[in-house]
Amino acid sequence: MTQINFEDEEFNDEIKSLFNEIKKIGDTEGEEMIKEIEERLGFSLSEFESSLYEVLNKKNVSFKKLHVDAVEPKYAFDSDSGFDLYSVSDIHLTGFERGLVPTGLSFNIPENLELQIRTKSGLAINQGLVVLNSPGTVDQGYTGEIKVILMNMNNSGVTIKKGQKIAQGVFCPVECGKKIYFEETNELRNTDRNEKGFGSTGI
Repeated sequence: MTQINFEDEEFNDEIKSLFNEIKKIGDTEGEEMIKEIEERLGFSLSEFESSLYEVLNKKNVSFKKLHVDAVEPKYAFDSDSGFDLYSVSDIHLTGFERGLVPTGLSFNIPENLELQIRTKSGLAINQGLVVLNSPGTVDQGYTGEIKVILMNMNNSGVTIKKGQKIAQGVFCPVECGKKIYFEETNELRNTDRNEKGFGSTGI
């Protein structure tokens, strides 16, 4: 898809004037006018609408580096759910030991999102390192340093090097506390499952 720069004021002024021209014309001249506009812009109006929708629906997440060695967060691919988190310290974990590993990053998390900290599959299978409370929850209101609870699942010790990937962060939609109202009741609604719990669907 054509990359459209919505931050270019001159470009945006031209877009506005072109749309004003479209409003003035009738159906008979509409198709020719649209073709002319698309030629002038270098992309189709459908591409413009799609790009505009994408821009308007992006979440702006600001972050702060708290350590000189902190690695700036970024997604390897646009289709990725998570971005990598890196250690800013050398930390040794003995066999089956857990430890708190700092990332040197803090975030302003948008409303109705939480930052989940998850195990990286490569670390789990290759080094036996997992996020102990996976997924860890970072609430919207927390602006302190992101630290990861890592567990060494090996009999022997493992050293985490500064600059090593230790986990991945995933922003997930949630309902925050101000949108939830707890109301006590004497009876819950009847469902197809009701009180069937552990193992109720088979082993």
